[in-house]
Amino acid sequence: MDIDVSALPSPCYIVDERLLLRNLEILHSVQQRTGCSILLALKGFSMYSLFPLIGKYLKGVTASSLFEARLGHEEMGKEVHIYAPAYVEEDFEGILAHCDHITFNSFTQWQKFKHRVNGQSKKISCGLRINPEYSEIETPIYNPCYQYSRLGVTLANFRPEELEGIEGLHFHTLCEQNSDTLERTVKVVDQKFGQYIKTMKWLNLGGGHHITRPDYDLETLVQTIQFLQDKYGVAVYLEPGEAVALNTGYLVASVLDIVDNGMEIAILDTSAACHMPDVLEMPYRPNIIAAGKPGEYPYTYRLGGPTCLAGDVIGDYSFKKPLKIGERLVFCDMAHYTMVKNNMFNGVNLPSIACFKAEQGIKVIRKFGYEDFKTRLS
Repeated sequence: MDIDVSALPSPCYIVDERLLLRNLEILHSVQQRTGCSILLALKGFSMYSLFPLIGKYLKGVTASSLFEARLGHEEMGKEVHIYAPAYVEEDFEGILAHCDHITFNSFTQWQKFKHRVNGQSKKISCGLRINPEYSEIETPIYNPCYQYSRLGVTLANFRPEELEGIEGLHFHTLCEQNSDTLERTVKVVDQKFGQYIKTMKWLNLGGGHHITRPDYDLETLVQTIQFLQDKYGVAVYLEPGEAVALNTGYLVASVLDIVDNGMEIAILDTSAACHMPDVLEMPYRPNIIAAGKPGEYPYTYRLGGPTCLAGDVIGDYSFKKPLKIGERLVFCDMAHYTMVKNNMFNGVNLPSIACFKAEQGIKVIRKFGYEDFKTRLS
């Protein structure tokens, strides 16, 4: 990393535009080779100051709520797709105004809203989310196909007699996975829902495709997309959020104090609970530049946050030299599922947001303060 982190406020998320461009070029190459459309999933990455750049490469955005749809429409201005397990009645007028593709989670939702869709002067393409009841995700909280899942219509509950007006099908069964998993999933979808796909205009393969990971098999992805296009003549959409921002950002934090309770514990100005919730939810241990696993280097510390939550622990790390109060630590791969999920529990302030551009260097885009905390409450 060649960014001077001492010039940043702490804590601070920073996205390296050079790394983002590398990811966008990979994603665009898939579009060029296959003719598919790749959308930015805002649930993973919503840093809208970068939407003008992302919009040069991708076809648009996919949203999970009215607010996300509006943000994508106003800040990128390209295709806006939306899916939610159920739509709030009061939000639907805004959804109609901002979206050109709407995917419904059930036939009941489709029946409830289809007349309002059909009453629009502009063309809105509607789809249904299906549940192929096949997923290789091992963490239940992220598995859309686990038993009793609320996400998507299973084959047993499919109502072909109610498909009039439906132009697409959508499935999402992946999480941080390679294209071999997609290939196996498509075989199941093809077997179960092929008779309905052939009547559709488009097929959305959802997210969870780790396309920009170094070991990702692009050839299998391309072949799988081409298989669907050749067999069914459908337009194919993918909507990765993580692959767009994968390995493009960092979270810079500082050591506030070091205490001892059987081992040395460094308390940071950043919090797992507030600033990187997936560390606790997934759970996982993020990498830190120049740090190793416990015992790998001479000095091992447990890193924790500043909140009163006893479990606000990021993990155990070792360092070549003793940590000092005020020292900066740099957490890797912190662009996705951080800014979109963070919170102000305990009144802990949010990290600033910055970007690094090759010609301009560091630009701090946003700082937060008391008013951001207060206006979320009443």
